[in-house]
Amino acid sequence: MSFSTVYLSLGSNVSPEKNIKFALDQLCKIFGDVDSSSTYLTKAVGFKGSDFLNLVVRIDTALDPVELIAELHRIEEMTGRVTATKAFNDRTLDIDVLIYDEVINLDLNIPRDEILKYGFVLEPLAEICPDGIHPTENITFLELWNSLKENLEVSERI
Repeated sequence: MSFSTVYLSLGSNVSPEKNIKFALDQLCKIFGDVDSSSTYLTKAVGFKGSDFLNLVVRIDTALDPVELIAELHRIEEMTGRVTATKAFNDRTLDIDVLIYDEVINLDLNIPRDEILKYGFVLEPLAEICPDGIHPTENITFLELWNSLKENLEVSERI
């Protein structure tokens, strides 16, 4: 059985401490060791709402991307998350696949387009995996962060 290295973005602004801890506990139960970045406090983007807690974690998994996304949705739903809505809104828990090895699958949004759009995604990714190479940009996450941070909203590391 082969394992893939995957980076996930976690975010919550509804009981965020409780829901992030729950997510980390579930990820550890399912995938074993989980490495995580610092946690970042981030203003809501695209709507008026409470601040978010965001972080990035690294897992190793034998699940393929579709199976993994289904498992992550199951964890989200365990916190009361309704995943049918596409609108920006309050979230009990949001877990997104950012990077799945060197996979490029635009239908699944891998690598996640939010890496290049939001500091609350790229900064913790650059923290946890500074030398990792973005599959389509072909530069490291730290180089991406250093080149884009002037144009992205910066979160507060807590």
